[in-house]
Amino acid sequence: MPSIPSNKPYRVGRSRTGLGLFATKPIKKGTKIIRYFGPLLDSKKKKDDAIENKYLFELNDRWTIDGSVRKNIARYINHACKPNAESDVKPRKRKVFIRAIKNIEPGEEINYDYGTDYFKAYLKPIGCKCAACEKKRKKKRAEARAEKLRLKAKVERKALKEAEKQKAKAAKARKVKAKAKEDGKQQLNGKANGAALNGHALNGHAGKSVTAKSSILAKPRQARESRASA
Repeated sequence: MPSIPSNKPYRVGRSRTGLGLFATKPIKKGTKIIRYFGPLLDSKKKKDDAIENKYLFELNDRWTIDGSVRKNIARYINHACKPNAESDVKPRKRKVFIRAIKNIEPGEEINYDYGTDYFKAYLKPIGCKCAACEKKRKKKRAEARAEKLRLKAKVERKALKEAEKQKAKAAKARKVKAKAKEDGKQQLNGKANGAALNGHALNGHAGKSVTAKSSILAKPRQARESRASA
């Protein structure tokens, strides 16, 4: 860790992205917190223009600050999409100061927006890890979990409804089958009773026929007896 005078309102400490700069004293809005410094690089010089690292701070088309030197404590300040500080660039003086845009309390991490170009080149490929983006991701994860649970509950309700439908269908089929069986029994009983009734009628009719036949046969005998007596 770099040594920082005790009168400075900040310290280097661990953050979610590695090392970061944290307030040790209350910092009022508008306060110049720290200067971002390092060797000046001239883009017109091939040697300077060839230098590439994550701590380059462009002042204008020509001049860039190489903030990779260890004495540049401001290089520990991390990016944030919703920062509490900003970079105050003074191109003519070739200086950059980090200034508070909110009241910063002791223990809070100091951060500022690195800009669109830096974000696209270095942060977007790996995903921004600032508090605001972490909060968004956490919210999205919670929403995704809630949506997953909602869909699961929907599927379960649909399955339960289908099971109840099948159960009702099966019960209806059993009822229809039982009714058909009962109707079959009644039809069989009706046929048996009809057969019995037909048998009784047939027997009665046969008795009468025999009796009538006997009467017819007896009449000629009586006639012969009458003629003999005469």
